[in-house]
Amino acid sequence: MIYTTSDIVEGREIAEYLGIVVGKAVKGVVFVRDIFAKVRDVVGGRVKSYEKELESAIEAAFNEMAEAAQKLNADAVVGIRCDLEALGEKGTLVGVVFTGTAVRLRDAEH
Repeated sequence: MIYTTSDIVEGREIAEYLGIVVGKAVKGVVFVRDIFAKVRDVVGGRVKSYEKELESAIEAAFNEMAEAAQKLNADAVVGIRCDLEALGEKGTLVGVVFTGTAVRLRDAEH
């Protein structure tokens, strides 16, 4: 499977558009981690607990999009976009959505 943010796959022709595929994930940060994160924010350090949650949400959303494309027997997903949003009353949730277009490619000519 090929994944790209561009609308084309270099050197290949799109034979069929199969539809938009979506992957989404919402992850939260535990209250205790929030307290330590705020302390680290004050001293200017990186907030590893948030970074790990964000990485986890990104991976989960991307994998869900990829699985949706595989169910359509796609060869590639083009035009991939990733949107991130802070959610929840205090912004302690992160929402991640991946979207793209699943396509079939023409066989490469040799």
